[in-house]
Amino acid sequence: MSRAHALWIRLLLWGYAVFSMAPLVVMVLSSFRPTSEIFDDPLGLPGAPGFGNYVKAWTEASFSTYVVNSVVVVVCAVLLGAVVSLLAAYPLGRGRFGGRGFFTAYFISGMTLPAHLGVLPLFYLMESLGLVDSLLGLILVYAAGSIPFNVFVLTAFFRQLPHELDEAASLDGAGPLATFWHVMLPLVRPAVATVVVFQFVPLWNDFFYPLVLMRDESKLTLPVGLTHFFGEFQNDWGTLFAGLVMTTLPLVVLFVLATRQIVAGLTAGMNR
Repeated sequence: MSRAHALWIRLLLWGYAVFSMAPLVVMVLSSFRPTSEIFDDPLGLPGAPGFGNYVKAWTEASFSTYVVNSVVVVVCAVLLGAVVSLLAAYPLGRGRFGGRGFFTAYFISGMTLPAHLGVLPLFYLMESLGLVDSLLGLILVYAAGSIPFNVFVLTAFFRQLPHELDEAASLDGAGPLATFWHVMLPLVRPAVATVVVFQFVPLWNDFFYPLVLMRDESKLTLPVGLTHFFGEFQNDWGTLFAGLVMTTLPLVVLFVLATRQIVAGLTAGMNR
């Protein structure tokens, strides 16, 4: 590749990055401005930056409740789904037993079923268990829905690890659980980070299941709570932008912290 060609590619990538970041920059800057100032100069800089919009969104608009509900539900669901998936993927990826192919296909088949088609029987099931309008019920639904994809990714990573590691651990006196915890789990950390991020983002943004399963406004998560928020503050653009920044910030922080692990997880297969 010539230098001129590489330069053009870099310019295009930087141009795309600037174009993609521009709405986020406008959103952040507008969150520090009063609504009247936004209407006068939509793309201007804050005249006297302040956190009044954030305080108003957090206290007056029940935003703190929505954020806490989303954090509790998504974090618990991601952790539960990751733990269950690791315990399933390890024997499927490293074990040698009859029916391993069947169980692997069984888990992966969950990725082929549109989850929203089963919402009616799911609702009746959750209602019979007393888990409708319950954060625990939403956590269980999210965790169960993440398992097929997690098992698919983690099983592939476990299979890539050399079998000599199991033999060396066995010679050192480690049992299956010790081998999993001290040897295998650290080696698949990039894959765990990948599945955590890939599940966290859609669950954080999910609107469908909270809308179906939640009735009490005090138990709403951010996506559904934002609809109430927009209806109440539709003429207060500064507060709206502050709410959007608080909604987006956890995703940005997650990607910044986990970028290296995500890249390692996505490119691990290229290095073998």
